[in-house]
Amino acid sequence: MGDGIRLQKVIAQAGVASRRKSDELIRDGRVTVNGIKATLGMKVTPGKVEIRVDGEIIQLQSGFLYILLNKPRGVLSSLRSQGGRATVSDLIQIDRRIFPVGRLDLESEGLILMTDDGELTNRLTHPRYHHEKEYRVLLNRKPDQAQINSWRRGVVLEDGFRTRPAEVWVENTKEPWVHVILTEGHKRQIRETAKSLGLRVKRLVRIRFADLEIGDLKPGEWRELKGEEVKLLYRLVNS
Repeated sequence: MGDGIRLQKVIAQAGVASRRKSDELIRDGRVTVNGIKATLGMKVTPGKVEIRVDGEIIQLQSGFLYILLNKPRGVLSSLRSQGGRATVSDLIQIDRRIFPVGRLDLESEGLILMTDDGELTNRLTHPRYHHEKEYRVLLNRKPDQAQINSWRRGVVLEDGFRTRPAEVWVENTKEPWVHVILTEGHKRQIRETAKSLGLRVKRLVRIRFADLEIGDLKPGEWRELKGEEVKLLYRLVNS
């Protein structure tokens, strides 16, 4: 098959899809190399060939970019707008295509990692890894101890999903803020868990992902990760 890198790995590194999904794209005839339909097991030399998926050229970078963003409420954590709403990519004005690692729903705020490192993204979001995600949650009222205990043990949501045990505690503040630490990411999990317990989420802010913290970043602000922070992420997925 010659020298080079397997095509599905190149597609994954570009953030288009996981390696398994990349195999499917190739098998379905949706990938071309220099205008010719790609085949499974094909190897390429990035930078010396034109790779397209569904007709769109894959943009490969010589070095990856890692950005920590404080997503404001009302901003979509996706690359494509819906109904004219702002997206996380609108907040970071750079001449590179980077994408979010995981998501926060429209009304949620806080830490989102963005990168063009597709391989790391796929590992960080794979279900086999149970990375901690910490949130501050403002409820409509202070939960009682029975509600906190149920939240900690795990509950069955309306869609039948049973949540894993979580760390939950109430802040010592006038407003009913609670901290929640999860090791999973079911859709709208915190909001649906609160609902199942007779509570309502008024505000939801992600303040930590693994050892990355939002720090003093204001909503809409972002910064590049430091070298040690990137190494930490790779240690997480390789451990």
